[in-house]
Amino acid sequence: MRALRRAASGIQIYGDAWTWWDQADGRYKRGDVPRAGAVIVFARTGRLPLGHVAVISRVVTSRVAMVTHANWSRIDGERGPAEQDVTLTDVSEDNDWSRVRVWDIPSGTFGSRVYRISGFIAKGLETASRE
Repeated sequence: MRALRRAASGIQIYGDAWTWWDQADGRYKRGDVPRAGAVIVFARTGRLPLGHVAVISRVVTSRVAMVTHANWSRIDGERGPAEQDVTLTDVSEDNDWSRVRVWDIPSGTFGSRVYRISGFIAKGLETASRE
């Protein structure tokens, strides 16, 4: 899946997901608005000690995007299978994509946890910051 994320996004960063945001500084465009093909970087937390990264498949609205990722849901008792077009919703108070909820495929609902987001990394895409 890591190779798939790199191929889909063009981002050549390695290591724990939480390090990607800092590694991208000066190498790739970074922003806080999702764009198709960008990598969303989930911050390191107690729940996500290695962070998490996913590729934005498409943006649906200003507060909803779809991602492709792996190692998230438990499917058939295993964590790891790739999931395509998983819905994320921005739940930040300022509509700035700093906090999201993730659709849980096994339960068919949004998970109850809110995850902090470092931002979006892109190569060859316009990423923007909110003014």
